[in-house]
Amino acid sequence: MTLPAEWHPQSYIQLTWPHAGTDWNYMLSEVEDCFERLADAIAARQPLLVAAPAFPERLAHKPYAERIRFVACPTNDTWARDHAFLTTVDTEGTPHLLDFCFNGWGMKFAACHDNLINTRLHAAGLLRGAYVNCRDFVLEGGSIESDGCGTLLTTSACLLAPNRNDTLSRTDIEHELKRRLGARHVLWLDHGYLAGDDTDSHVDTLARLCPDHTIAYVRCDDPADEHYEELARMEEQLRTFRTPEGQPYRLLPLPWPAAIYDEDGERLPATYANFLVMNTAVLYPTYGQPAADAAAAEALAAAFPGREVTGIDCRALIRQHGSLHCVTMQYPAEAAPETIYSPTNHNLN
Repeated sequence: MTLPAEWHPQSYIQLTWPHAGTDWNYMLSEVEDCFERLADAIAARQPLLVAAPAFPERLAHKPYAERIRFVACPTNDTWARDHAFLTTVDTEGTPHLLDFCFNGWGMKFAACHDNLINTRLHAAGLLRGAYVNCRDFVLEGGSIESDGCGTLLTTSACLLAPNRNDTLSRTDIEHELKRRLGARHVLWLDHGYLAGDDTDSHVDTLARLCPDHTIAYVRCDDPADEHYEELARMEEQLRTFRTPEGQPYRLLPLPWPAAIYDEDGERLPATYANFLVMNTAVLYPTYGQPAADAAAAEALAAAFPGREVTGIDCRALIRQHGSLHCVTMQYPAEAAPETIYSPTNHNLN
């Protein structure tokens, strides 16, 4: 049993679409523009899975509409990375759909609908695999990284936060990661954060596992920035990490975007680490900063040679404290259903 790496062959990419009943209501058109750009980039390359109370009108007449699979269900928000299934694959190639508890990043926000999306997806037959109830354990997809070979990367700030699995020790939690996800080697980052982040330092905002024992990570190059010291400590710790074979990781720094603030003066968590690996491409967030955006593309091309690197303007997404990777979830190729479904067949309300 293993949790595939993100660069493992994929079937769907999931988006949970924003609507007027979410916190996006005050800027719904702007964020839907961003989701439409994402949908265009995803569905041009591979099948798209959409969850929402109603099929998004913006997608109804797209040339790729036949590549969209849809399930109608109530949703609280749009952060598919954290409420979607984590899919493991066993030694016989059978997928297992692990439904962990999502509690709104430590009970900060309502998640009553989002925590039920997975059961609706499974009931609709949109995914192949055995449903595994893991709701006795709180775990968000953005809090862990897998290399597909038994190594997980995570942060102690998130997984040890008392608002998630408060009765479990670090040793207990590591045991659960190994038992449920097939991990054999867990790397714990004890440093690193982003101002404006609601997740208690999800690893996908800070450092990402890449092929060939590479870790892409954010590096702050401004000594006057509030993040400088903590991210320098994170970089120092990354240098100490070793593969199971005892070799150091190849470290690939990502550029540091200039600070972005909301209308109330709150700093927003812009990060180039929040990229999505697809079958033939890497989608990464851009922030209207041409030099930094281009440098991020160059770094990611080095991390994923042979894949097209495509930027998506995510300035709308960071207004609600997340970015591109946070709103997506990939499913391994093994989870693709054998039957082709029509978007009109899955209204489960």
